[in-house]
Amino acid sequence: MKVYQTDEIKNISILGSKGAGKTTLAEAMLYEGGVIKRRGSVETGNAVTDYFPVEKEYGYSVFSTTFSVEWNGKKLNFIDCPGADDFIGGAVSALNVTDTALMVLNAQYGMEVGTINQFRYTEQFRKPVIFIVNQLDNDKADYDSVVIQLKENYGDRVVQIQYPVNQGFSFNAVVDVLKMKMYRWKPEGGVPEVLDIPGSEKEKADNLHAKLVEAAAEHDDALMEKFFDEGSLTEDDMRAGIRAGLITRGMFPVFCVSAGKDMCVRRTMEFLGNVVPSIDKMPPPINTDGLEVKPDPNGPTSLFFFKTTIEPHIGQVSYFKVVSGKVKPGDDLINSSRGSKERIAQIFSVSGQNRIEVSEMVAGDIGATVKLKDVRLGNTLNEKGYEYQFNFIQYPDPKYRRAVKSVNDAEMEKLSEILNRMHEEDPTWIIEQSKELKQTLLSGQGEFHLRTLKWRVENNEKIQIEFLEPRIPYRETITKAARADYRHKKQSGGAGQFGEVHLIVEPYYDGIPDPGIYRFGGQEYKISPRDMQTIELEWGGKLVFVNSIVGGAIDARFLPAILKGIMSRMEQGPLTGSYARDVRIIVYDGKMHPVDSNEISFMLAGRNAFSAAFKAAGPKILEPVYDVEVYVPADYMGDVMGDLQGRRAVIMGMNSEKGYEKLMAKVPLKEMSSYSTSLSSISGGRASFVMKFSGYELVPTDIQEKLLKEYAATQMEE
Repeated sequence: MKVYQTDEIKNISILGSKGAGKTTLAEAMLYEGGVIKRRGSVETGNAVTDYFPVEKEYGYSVFSTTFSVEWNGKKLNFIDCPGADDFIGGAVSALNVTDTALMVLNAQYGMEVGTINQFRYTEQFRKPVIFIVNQLDNDKADYDSVVIQLKENYGDRVVQIQYPVNQGFSFNAVVDVLKMKMYRWKPEGGVPEVLDIPGSEKEKADNLHAKLVEAAAEHDDALMEKFFDEGSLTEDDMRAGIRAGLITRGMFPVFCVSAGKDMCVRRTMEFLGNVVPSIDKMPPPINTDGLEVKPDPNGPTSLFFFKTTIEPHIGQVSYFKVVSGKVKPGDDLINSSRGSKERIAQIFSVSGQNRIEVSEMVAGDIGATVKLKDVRLGNTLNEKGYEYQFNFIQYPDPKYRRAVKSVNDAEMEKLSEILNRMHEEDPTWIIEQSKELKQTLLSGQGEFHLRTLKWRVENNEKIQIEFLEPRIPYRETITKAARADYRHKKQSGGAGQFGEVHLIVEPYYDGIPDPGIYRFGGQEYKISPRDMQTIELEWGGKLVFVNSIVGGAIDARFLPAILKGIMSRMEQGPLTGSYARDVRIIVYDGKMHPVDSNEISFMLAGRNAFSAAFKAAGPKILEPVYDVEVYVPADYMGDVMGDLQGRRAVIMGMNSEKGYEKLMAKVPLKEMSSYSTSLSSISGGRASFVMKFSGYELVPTDIQEKLLKEYAATQMEE
């Protein structure tokens, strides 16, 4: 493979809902580009871009897959992304390193929830979009309906480049209103006949051509002036105008394809090579110092690593984009993220698991290398003297969580190593060793996402694992002030132990006034703070520790021990053993012994006094609550809302967004355990949701009583 220059390289993501036919389109592109001699398929398990065993087992894409095609003097780098929401991480990574998105639509269903979700990311990253209406050979294909949906959602920016002359089983021809020709295929597809547009289609083609000319002229002042002067544009003029419209997202061209029959794939690739903007025409990335890093082949070498995979007999394969400069085998580069030195032994142009070794790659190109010592996803390698770093890949928050353990307890340590390694491959698999919950927690984008991980662990690594319901990270707090004292006294020969602590607890909130006068049991306690310490708790909330000791009742050297005892109880609340938060504690009196008082005595006295006061202060359990946004077709809205209300959701609002209803609610984490599965069942897989931590709120009284009973039962068992 020759070394392609920056202006000869196009980087393109292939997006779309599950079942849109992205992998089939990728196979057709590889075939047309001469990379493969025979097209594979998902069904037969021999597709180039679905080569992992788990993908062959389940019959759907799990990982984004890079492949390259040389076409008419250009190098087209594609990243074929999974369509299921559960594997959205692949699309997020791809959009950060590519410059254009092909959004593949199933001609039967048009815009689906996956389309909308992925399009939202193209908006976020300001990427050009080309719509590909696929599967026009299906008997239920409805191209016109798809175009109507697109226009309803994205307006006049949707511009048809092609339309089918016929569709369904007889599909074999399209009219191209950029070329103003009709393309017709034989049953085997491939190279079409290029014909004049028949009279029956001439009026429709002329109307769409006129709209395309106007749309192209809108995005270039010189073209607009020429259009007004001459009334038309040349094909080259139109290409320039479409390119300008793509860059600003002022135009979303629409193409027709039957990837399964290899019809119109060549024409689509021709358009990509001629019209899609090259790397140097797109806005350059911004590094962590806020500086633009232009794709200059003569600039400093900088490689950004956006993906890693672990492959049999090879080990780690690291995928990179050349952000700046050039890279060739033997280059020594510095990992600015980790401070280590790396030598690039080989570089490859990649098509699935097929790798072609190349002598050099320049700015803008996408490739892979192997056997790096210390490179992780998101790292940057630079030539000496430069410290570029990039942190533009921000993955979505997880939606589905389970505790995970090995069936054989002896394999738990090995399982942890495997899970951490798999996180490198897919950062949306999040592993947490929870000290609080005493569980290993595994979070992801949905049930299928975690089920895929389970299959890989059990079949590739030969470790049997099980998923358990995760415990909920409740919090404990108080609702009123209370007082308690505790004397710790122990004598067993020699030096004894003695410490007595008197304290007041009360709820803490921002802006709370300083302690003053308190009344308990008809007795008044006047507080004069001498010192106040605010502790930001690592699990959220605050603890405020007030020293109000007068007359030397407790020596100042014992106060840290009292606080330590209180903190030990805050870490294991009196109600359910959960973390306590948002409490102000005032130590106002106590006693000590000249010989027997020591730190352990006051630590135990403080711990027990705090526990007694906490239980008398109207203790309440707090539960984590999440902001949930559900995107659902209107005809499922009632069922989805009813299901949420059954999960103790508080509906915060709703509105319409791009053909779907958007429902906003606050929902306790406890009730979201299997929500992704339920939502898919209710909506036939057409709804999706995102969730983000909102805060802690009081649990209802009946649920608190249930939790207290459950905790008491576990304590008795122990």
